Amino acid sequence: MFPEIGTDGRYTKIPDPDSILPNSVPSLHPTAAKCPKNFPCSECAECFCKRSELLAHERIHVKERLFSCSECGKVFTQKAHLVKHEKIHSDERPYSCSQCGKSFPDTVILAQHQKFHSGEKPYSCSECDKCFTQKGDLVKHLRIHTGEKPFSCSECCKSFTQKGDLVKHLRIHTGLKPYVCSYCSKPFPVKARRDRHELIHTGEKPYSCSVCGKLFALKDFLVTHERTHTDEKPYTCPLCGKQFTQKSNLATHERTHTGEKPFSCSVCSKSFKRKTSLITHQYLHQ
Repeated sequence: MFPEIGTDGRYTKIPDPDSILPNSVPSLHPTAAKCPKNFPCSECAECFCKRSELLAHERIHVKERLFSCSECGKVFTQKAHLVKHEKIHSDERPYSCSQCGKSFPDTVILAQHQKFHSGEKPYSCSECDKCFTQKGDLVKHLRIHTGEKPFSCSECCKSFTQKGDLVKHLRIHTGLKPYVCSYCSKPFPVKARRDRHELIHTGEKPYSCSVCGKLFALKDFLVTHERTHTDEKPYTCPLCGKQFTQKSNLATHERTHTGEKPFSCSVCSKSFKRKTSLITHQYLHQ
């Protein structure tokens, strides 16, 4: 480098002509040579002056360190996350709850489950003060107040507040029924329906109401029943504001606004808003 005094009296470094590469533009910034390169890349050891430059560079290596699940193709940036995920496919559940004995594939899910036993509900709704054990449950609940339905069916454009509801709905179009009763082999499109059906065979009712002592086969049946004591109506129609104790009742009500009739007769193709109306109608064909 050769020093030179510029016309404004400032010191400027002029690069040695022999050091200039073809088709390159030399940096004339007075502090460029003094920049300490304190941010090394852990992948290739290249160093950078700024953390932002390092982060931008590290994106080059992202594809090199992706870990893909051989069962479903889901991709992870850390091998430990892939190992945890693979337990879903292997049914490996090494972490057990000390309260009820239920097993889980990793400690994070176990910790979330244990909040049900402790009664801890750190996430509260700012609209109705309802509390939740998990942040994800609060996010889903807030859509009741906002009316947001971010998950849409590509077949019929029907929208849902939760991704799980969309997955269940899509089985109407595909006819997929992956859940089979272990007693009579009857197939179901949704696991919850299969579980409810199996209770017909067992007669088990493990959930009891703390107010009146009534017994229920499923926890969601108990939760719905308890609203008869509290008069809680957490499901609100975004179009008219009418409130309901059950999500299914809200869904049925919304069809009065949309005119949707999702239940069709396989014999005459007549459509109905309610499944019970379809069942009643089908007796005419017998």
